[in-house]
Amino acid sequence: MNGNPIRFDTQHVLKLLPHRYPWLLIDRVLALEPRKAVTALKNVTVNEPYFVGHYPGSPVMPGVLCIEALLQTAMILVSVEGETGIESNLHKVIEIERARFRRSVYPGDQLLIHVELKHDRDGVCLFQGSATVDGAIAVEASISLTRSKKDLCC
Repeated sequence: MNGNPIRFDTQHVLKLLPHRYPWLLIDRVLALEPRKAVTALKNVTVNEPYFVGHYPGSPVMPGVLCIEALLQTAMILVSVEGETGIESNLHKVIEIERARFRRSVYPGDQLLIHVELKHDRDGVCLFQGSATVDGAIAVEASISLTRSKKDLCC
């Protein structure tokens, strides 16, 4: 990312996303270049509610929640215009492609999430994202979101 990237703490993330605990999966934004790319952080803690049943004695963050962290990061990227402006559109997922799970995510890990906007056409945004732990890819996927008010999915 060029220049001085935009950074957000948890309070600003709460202003950008409609998600709340326990479904808010972004702790902070480390770097954001509007309409281009964003890097966010999720601190995975042992007290996350899903670890109780996934799996007792050997807790692993569910892969679907790793994908959700990618989605939330993508939503942040398209919710910020310039350094301070925020769009009011609620973005909806319309497609997840080429999802690959490469490494398990455990309590104590830091999930570093990077998402790039590949194109934005006709109200549909395509992103490429990955999440790493200690430099190793845990999950990667292509994601499409719509900025349309139309209910394309739930």
